[in-house]
Amino acid sequence: MSWWEAGAMFGALIDYWYYTGDTTYNDITTQGLQFQVGPYNDYMPPNQTLAEGNDDQGFWGMTVMTAAEYAFPNPPENEPGWLALAQAVFNTQAERWDTQNCNGGLRWQIFTWNNGYNYKNSISQACFFNIAARLALYTGNTTYADWAVKTWNWMEDVKFIDDSYRIYDGAHTDDGCKTITPYEFSYNVGSFLHGAAAMYAYYNGLGQASDSDTWKGHVDGLMNSTENIFFFGDTTEDRVMIEISCEPVNLCDIDQLSFKAFLSRWMAATTKWAPWTYDRVKTLLRNSAKAAIAQCTGGDNGRMCGFKWANNSGAYDGTTGVGQQMDAMEVILGNMIQEASAPVTNTTGGTSTGDSDAGSAAGPDDGRASGMGAIGPGDRFGAAILTIIVLCGFLTGLVFMLADEEKSPKENWANFRSSMTDLSSGALFAQIVAGRPTAEEKGKGLVVSDASSGEHSPAAAAYPLPHNNEKSSSRARTMPQYLRGVLSKGATTTTATTNNDAAGISPPAATSNTRGHLLRRPFGQRYA
Repeated sequence: MSWWEAGAMFGALIDYWYYTGDTTYNDITTQGLQFQVGPYNDYMPPNQTLAEGNDDQGFWGMTVMTAAEYAFPNPPENEPGWLALAQAVFNTQAERWDTQNCNGGLRWQIFTWNNGYNYKNSISQACFFNIAARLALYTGNTTYADWAVKTWNWMEDVKFIDDSYRIYDGAHTDDGCKTITPYEFSYNVGSFLHGAAAMYAYYNGLGQASDSDTWKGHVDGLMNSTENIFFFGDTTEDRVMIEISCEPVNLCDIDQLSFKAFLSRWMAATTKWAPWTYDRVKTLLRNSAKAAIAQCTGGDNGRMCGFKWANNSGAYDGTTGVGQQMDAMEVILGNMIQEASAPVTNTTGGTSTGDSDAGSAAGPDDGRASGMGAIGPGDRFGAAILTIIVLCGFLTGLVFMLADEEKSPKENWANFRSSMTDLSSGALFAQIVAGRPTAEEKGKGLVVSDASSGEHSPAAAAYPLPHNNEKSSSRARTMPQYLRGVLSKGATTTTATTNNDAAGISPPAATSNTRGHLLRRPFGQRYA
């Protein structure tokens, strides 16, 4: 289990207590959440910070926000309160808002040395937006609401959220976030849906009809895109949840195997702040829960749950893991939402201790490690001198190793220059022949082959979802394994779509665009 998923899992245990009243796991949940707060109580612990992303930190922040809203038992007085922890995460991320690249937004990675630092992804914005919206509702502080609005508007401006409320994965900063990675994942739409419901409740509580109507429209739009993209079936009455970008071809990675848990969690929670969504959400979660239960027949104990719920005839798919167990538990718990108490705020029974300045001492926000002072002109000059000295020593050593004792120094120097030129030319030629970056990147992106060149996987036969057998060695998180790599700017890629017709599903010929290979139907069309 990854660190971010551990934070999400503690959120599942809070949900378990909230829905059932069973306190069995409360102590270990509190201990786990407090153990990872780090020296500044902002979920940047020494064991994780240097490799931590904004989305990783954000999942822990959303979990402790849930603890505050659900009145989960408060930690001991000598430990930070749930509300203060959520505020600390918000404050540290607000300081990282990057207007120099793409006119705003959070980078995926916090520190410059991590691959993916030049990528801005929707889930990082989703976590920040979700926390800000819920803090606004809980505290009544307009600053949080302003940040939520700012984040939403930025997502629309860069087209990460389109006019049909489809949410795409993200884009690199190199070209100003203009080349969008077009894949859609359920935890993106789920977290934005939940946050939008909080914003509706916030403005509705203030009696600001115009603003509350705006956010009601966003909730409805996100509900439509959620059902049309992430639920398989003909109508609401028979649709079952599906992770559409990877599940149909059996290529979901360990992270993606947990995404249904978060969509289930946030859809259910949305109904408390946007009650008109209840009937629709309950129907979709009920269908999915039935399908999930049919999968929970695996393992030696016969109770381990699989991942593939939709179009599967109840057959256990053979997969087992924390993600699959969370998926099944959250979708089943979500069916109990009408019996659960309403989330609290600081004026309706909330008792969690807050700190609006929490996290402000957490160190720099410019991609440097905590504890390092500001970088001034003297530091830069000194670094330049040291770099020159090291390079001179390196080149001197190379000349010495390549020198021919029988030749003059002038001849040896000429041979050395020739060798370096040949080496550089060879590397450049190899790069041109390869036609793509040679280094792997932790960030998102894709290299897509021509639509006519790929074999169709038998795994997709049960779904009307054409795809290509593209592969990459990159192991980026939240990207389908068969579509990973680095997005070639301006390269022609393909879009595969499906259309309903009288005979069923007939995928048309792929069309060319510059956005990527879309493994989904056009908005408004449904899979059979």
